[in-house]
Amino acid sequence: MKKQYLLVFLFGTLFFNAQEGQGFYQPSNSSCLSPEKRQQIQQELDANRQLLKSQGKFSENKTLSHPLFIWPVTKNPDTTYNKVWSISNHVDHNLAYPNKVQDWNCGARTYDTTDGYNHQGIDIFTWPFGWYMMDNNQAHAVAAADGIIIGKDNGNFDRNCSFGNDDWNAVYIQHADGSVAWYGHLKNNSLTSKAIGSFVSAGEYLGVVGSSGNSTGPHLHFEVYNSNNQLVDTYAGSCNTWTSSTDSWWVSQKPYIDPKINGIFTHSDTAVFDNGCGVQETTNFKDSFNTGEKVMVYMYFADLPVGKSINLKLIRPDNTIAYNNTFSNSAFYYASYWYFTFQSSQFNQYGNWKASVTVDSETVTHDFIYGANMGMSDINSSKLFSVANPVKNNQLQIISKNNLASDKTTLEIYSLDGKRVESKRVELKSGVNLIQVNLQKYQNYILKISNGTFNEVFKIRN
Repeated sequence: MKKQYLLVFLFGTLFFNAQEGQGFYQPSNSSCLSPEKRQQIQQELDANRQLLKSQGKFSENKTLSHPLFIWPVTKNPDTTYNKVWSISNHVDHNLAYPNKVQDWNCGARTYDTTDGYNHQGIDIFTWPFGWYMMDNNQAHAVAAADGIIIGKDNGNFDRNCSFGNDDWNAVYIQHADGSVAWYGHLKNNSLTSKAIGSFVSAGEYLGVVGSSGNSTGPHLHFEVYNSNNQLVDTYAGSCNTWTSSTDSWWVSQKPYIDPKINGIFTHSDTAVFDNGCGVQETTNFKDSFNTGEKVMVYMYFADLPVGKSINLKLIRPDNTIAYNNTFSNSAFYYASYWYFTFQSSQFNQYGNWKASVTVDSETVTHDFIYGANMGMSDINSSKLFSVANPVKNNQLQIISKNNLASDKTTLEIYSLDGKRVESKRVELKSGVNLIQVNLQKYQNYILKISNGTFNEVFKIRN
């Protein structure tokens, strides 16, 4: 893994203050695993294979074709990020060293070290807020293909920011043809509860992306060996000439430059990305704002090419456009962010606002509430619902004026400081609907009811 640094550029306009920050990576000076540790892992996996074979739990057929992989990192379904990853390193095909590197696409998105290590896998790092994501289990390593667990390493420290620690947390899976995938640097005690010898399906949870072992931050190291135990580069490209991997091992190989919107969020203050080694970032996430407060809108990207057009819109509760700005990035980074600060004078309506970002044909939208300290009649003039207020016995009484039983509707409750305290999917039938919630007594909250075609906001008291 390589270390991350952030470049910050300041600029402003008549209507807003803005800051552009973009991330890049600098090579580290040691290997993910020492040769001795790799040999130890291989020996342990061989021993486990023999034991499983003797127990009748294991077989392999080297005449089968190699598997085709799905992507081994996915977001926790409960998180609101659009994407949670980017790639920092591929396999190094130039066996000379140091600083003599070449990846499968003939580029330099890889690294080597002065002691002769050439990077042997794919480093998929979490972005943004890697430590926050790890602490909240938001980025998962999943099985890239069906297989048998032939090894697990757990119980190792997972907040490393440097090298010198060979002990990582990992899962090792062998596929039907005899090839093996290594999933390394996982969060301590997050590994699948399945035992060695168990079958896992493609897409099945293996662990949380962490920073155990030789690591400079949370990321998954994905390393693959074929049925003859030869290192594989799973990507097909003009500079991957290895006989161990003559074609792509992916169901759908991702492009070398893969532009992504990782997310768009609102914050109460500037996010702090570096609080020191292993310390959770200061995110300052906030989704519910009182009148008079500023709103900071952050957009997080990965792999945006130079000159890529980015559009940001701020949309009022009545769906009119309050702000519309198109801009572009001037340099390429594996991870970057932009943010804009909007002062209270921008918010001339109270209720559910939207911030949306568009890159190419992809649009990602984030909802937030402005005017949380106003009365219910000021926040919302509902056409679809009415809500009994105050809430009695932790039971919401929502009167629906339409039959929405066939629609999946999201119900979210926020405290007045902007923290989401409850979120659930509900079906609202015409008439009275009783929804059980768990709220603090004698507290005020903001209730949001939405399903993609409407957003309605209420102030409630329990």
